[in-house]
Amino acid sequence: MSLFSGFAIYMTIWWTVLFAVLPLGTITHADAGIDKGDGGDPGAPVNPDLKRKFLLTSLIAAFLFLLLWLVMHFHLFSIGAFPGHRA
Repeated sequence: MSLFSGFAIYMTIWWTVLFAVLPLGTITHADAGIDKGDGGDPGAPVNPDLKRKFLLTSLIAAFLFLLLWLVMHFHLFSIGAFPGHRA
């Protein structure tokens, strides 16, 4: 795996994990009983805490990328190992 393809794969994993992490632990204005007034979305989070979520996303993505790299580097799986695959 080249440096560029590794970075592209990491970023793909990062964005996917980000969308899984964003809703965790959020309290919306509607849940908190805060009136947003005219034009405000009651589903908007009171405190999105993006720094913590970006850090958590980066750590989870790094772990998943490491697992993927280990599988690829040590050839732990081959396509033929999956059921239904024809050579």
